[in-house]
Order: sequence, then structure tokens, then C-alpha cells
Amino acid sequence: MNSAELPPRTGAPRDARDGRFRNRQRIARSGSFWRWQWDRWRARQGSAGGRAIPDLPVAEALPQVWRPGPEPLVTWVGHATVLVQAGGLNLLTDPIFSERASPLPFLGPRRLVPATPGLDRLPRIDAVLLSHNHYDHLDLPTLRALARQAGGAPTFFAPLGLHDWLLRRGIGPVIGLDWWQHATLGTARMHLVPAQHWSRRSLRDINRTLWGGWVAEWTDFRFLFTGDTAYCDEFKAIGAHFGGIDLAAIPIGAYEPRWFMRAQHVNPDEAVRILQDTRTRQGLAIHWGTFHLTDEPLDEPPRKLLEALHAQQLPPSRFWILQHGETREVRP
Repeated sequence: MNSAELPPRTGAPRDARDGRFRNRQRIARSGSFWRWQWDRWRARQGSAGGRAIPDLPVAEALPQVWRPGPEPLVTWVGHATVLVQAGGLNLLTDPIFSERASPLPFLGPRRLVPATPGLDRLPRIDAVLLSHNHYDHLDLPTLRALARQAGGAPTFFAPLGLHDWLLRRGIGPVIGLDWWQHATLGTARMHLVPAQHWSRRSLRDINRTLWGGWVAEWTDFRFLFTGDTAYCDEFKAIGAHFGGIDLAAIPIGAYEPRWFMRAQHVNPDEAVRILQDTRTRQGLAIHWGTFHLTDEPLDEPPRKLLEALHAQQLPPSRFWILQHGETREVRP
């Protein structure tokens, strides 16, 4: 696809009949959610005790998380929760510190690796970037705790529709944006950028709120958080618009079965394509190893990512695979 064919830099499309948001590119599934659930149930009946959970290491959070230096720092807390410290600001993406990614405290996907650092050990958060409303990305108890943090609530950045949802629950201040819009906080601009996904929080609200990724932009540093996404042409537009990205947090997990997940989640091969399309200098692997949401083994995504990098003749260092709680300095 050449530059003349890049998607237009306009807001997210909406259905003219009911106002629901939709993706600009259509990716068809080859089966239904219920077929997937039926296949999973049958697989469990044929297994002896289920699949073993791997023991994933956890890093002790480093002191610079609380005393950042001149270079940007990034800490993978777990799943899609990333702490970025740059330009005097502390940013948190899709924070979830609860034990389950679920509306119920006793049912739903359980956290298999603790959030590191814990919510009570974070530095004061200045901005929270929210990608969409699924329970493993929008955790209301965590957001309420952040809104009560010492020193005042952070500024919450959310896609259209989701900002109203937050305000109705007493979470604020909130800035709601459409695709390709931005707002300023301190020395940074927060841009909402497209993603190929969907939204749903209840039985009646499918695609009533928007989804997307974020680019936090300073004078000398650009950080991309893709949120949940399938692979699509939007990433070429992001790379062209910003002239390249310094650090990108890109999901590598929750991709099997492919016939169902390809319309909403990238696999490691596609994560590398996003790295290339967005002209990203340094990738960061997220959305794996924390909750067991789909069919691939919990520790498979990093292995597949290394294979994908090798296939594209890229060094393993181009895509960081961090331990939960590990911090890295993003050097120029």
C-alpha cells in the first residue's frame, strides 16, 4: 500500500442508523464466539487435569521507578498496563491491578502473575491512557483507586463515549477524543490513534464507545500504545503521520484460535509488522503472560515473537520481552 492509499486521518466511522462505532477495515471471522467456546469445552473434557501454568519470573521494581532520570523509563506492570516516565510525567496505560478481569470478584479470568509494582507502590500518576472498555483493560476498582491517589487524581484520557461512562461513575478529570485528535498535558501531547478492535461492557452496549491506541508525544520522544488490535493498514498511517516512533507497546498474546482472534488480536508475526509499519525504533511486548484469555500456552508468545523477528532478519533486541515489573531506560 503506497502513501496515496493510506487511510484518511479523520475520526472513527459510525453507523448512520444507530451511531455505533465501527472499524474502517473489515476483517471477517470464519466462525462464531459460541463455536470457540464449544471447542474449548470439548478440549477440556479430553484433557487430564487441564494445562499446566508456567512459572513466569517477576522482577523487583527498580529504584528509578520513583526517581526517574533524564531519559525516559518504561516498566511493564503486566498485561497491557505499562508505566512510562518521560518529560516529567508519569503515564499509565490500561491499568488493571485487580485479581480478576471480570465484573465479578469470584468469576472470570484470574491474574496469574502479580501486578509489579503494586498499586500502593506506584509513583504519583499524572495521566492514564485508556484504549477501550473490555474488562481486562478497563478495571473500575483500579481507576477509582487512582482517582483517590495522594496529590490529586490523574487526568484520564479516553476514546469518545468512554469518557462519559467514566464521568458518570465519578472518575475524572477525563478528556474524550476521537481518532486523530489530541490534547495537551504538561509537556506532552496525547493523540488518540486508530486500532482495529471493538467495544462491549454489557449485553446492550456493543460498539457504543470508541476504541483506539495512543501516541504520547514530547519534543524528543514518542511513545505508542496500540491497545488491543488486529493487524490493519492504520499502522502505516500512524508511522507516516508521526514520522516514526521511539517506543511502542504492542500486544503479542491472546491470538488463538486464529480463525476467531485474527479479527481483534494480533499474533507475534503481526506484532512485528506493526513495529515495521509504524517505523518504531524499539518494541515492547505486552498483553501476554498475565491472564489466560485464549487457547495458546501462556508462555508461547515470546517464543513466537523471537521466531518472527528472526524471519524478518531483525535482532531480538528490537523487541523487548520484559519480566513483570521490569524497568528499562529508553536511550536515544
